[in-house]
Amino acid sequence: MPRSGAEARRRLQQAALELYQERGFDQTTTAEIAARAGVNERTFFRHFPDKREVLFGGEADLRAALMREVADAPDGLRPLDVLLCAFRKAGRILEDNRPFSEPRLKIIAVTPALRERDLAKAASLTEAVAEALRRRAVPDRPADLAAHTGWATFHQAAQAWIDDPSQSLDAHLVRAFDELRALFATVPPAQAEPEDR
Repeated sequence: MPRSGAEARRRLQQAALELYQERGFDQTTTAEIAARAGVNERTFFRHFPDKREVLFGGEADLRAALMREVADAPDGLRPLDVLLCAFRKAGRILEDNRPFSEPRLKIIAVTPALRERDLAKAASLTEAVAEALRRRAVPDRPADLAAHTGWATFHQAAQAWIDDPSQSLDAHLVRAFDELRALFATVPPAQAEPEDR
C-alpha cells in the first residue's frame, strides 16, 4: 500500500469519504481512516492536519485555477462576466471529481463542524477571487461585492448540479448567472432617502 505521494492522499480521501458516509463524521477517527486506506496514522497526518481537512484537500487547486482563470479572462468583461468565465473553467475540477464531490457536499451539509470549515474555506476563496479582480484593476469595494456575489452564485450552481446531474455544471453555472442578471434587471433603481425632518 502507498505510504506517501498522491496515491496515498487519494486513498485517504476516499477512505474518509466512505467512513463518513457509513458511520458519520463524528464517529470516525483518523486511525480508522488510515487503516481503511492501508497506511498508518502518521501517514495520514503527513497529508492532512485533521480529519476535517481531508474533505477540503482540493482547495489549493481550485484557488490556483480560479486565480489563473480570472487573470486570463478576456479584456473588457464586466467583473461578474469575468467570474462566470473563470468559474466555468475552474468548475471542471469539480466535474472531473463528481464521484467524490457529490457525497462530499452531502456529508458537509449534515455535519456542523464541516459546515463551519466549509464557510471558512469559502471566505478564503472569495477573498482570493476578489484579489484576482483587483489585479484586473477592479476597485476594492466592487471587487469584494462581485467576489461574494459570484461565489454565492457558483455555490448555488454546484448544488443544483448535485441535485440535477442530467445537466453539466457548466449549464447550471450559465443558468445561475443568467438568473442573477435577470434579478438585477428587474429591480428598480434605489429611491432617494427622504430628508430628515
